[in-house]
Amino acid sequence: MSDIGIKLIYWDRVLEAGFWILVTLFFYYLALRIQRALGGTPLANPVLLASAPIIGLLWGADIWVGDYQQGGQALIWLLGPATVGLAVPLYRNFARVRPALLPMAASLVAGSAVAVMSAVLIGDAMGASVETIRSLAPKSVTTPIAMGIADAIGGFPSLAAAFVIITGIIGAVFGAFVFNAMGIRDARARGFAMGIAAHGIGTARAFQEDEVAGTFSGVAMALNGIVTALVLPLLWLAFSG
Repeated sequence: MSDIGIKLIYWDRVLEAGFWILVTLFFYYLALRIQRALGGTPLANPVLLASAPIIGLLWGADIWVGDYQQGGQALIWLLGPATVGLAVPLYRNFARVRPALLPMAASLVAGSAVAVMSAVLIGDAMGASVETIRSLAPKSVTTPIAMGIADAIGGFPSLAAAFVIITGIIGAVFGAFVFNAMGIRDARARGFAMGIAAHGIGTARAFQEDEVAGTFSGVAMALNGIVTALVLPLLWLAFSG
């Protein structure tokens, strides 16, 4: 293939990726406007509202998801800087984080264990395949980490990513209702629980409620990702071996 042909293919992929980025941003912006118009209700979660029309567009136009992911990869890359950006509210609220380190550690151990065990037990009770259960186990950590864990323990990374997104949306939509029903009002507790259970999507929702809740959610998301990535593959290999 000539150099001109290679360049044409390259720029065609760049333009296609750029198009899908714009489509994603458009629907997400529209979803944010809808949520604000509805008074910020968590039932109108922007990720859920933005995902539905994109899925419908891909399905209706018979577009291969790999074409869409050319643009999605660029957005996934931005998860790294966005996660690092959580250090800013952490720095501002560190005086509140420091006295809670011990209960945070206990909550992290309990929350991480429950997140994994509940996923495995529910998947097994529903008759899911071993590979599906392995993909479901890291559902409560952020997408890149969950995909790596699933691959390490014999699951499907793409399926793990889907489970992560579904888990995050459910947590962001219903988390506040659960906290209110249980009488949990402390912003630190609400945020930390949201970060462990619903990772980045839950953290975004926590920041909408309160900066302190968002800060604790970001800390929980980061710690849960580290702990799960280090411990889950080792435990899985030990028990499966």
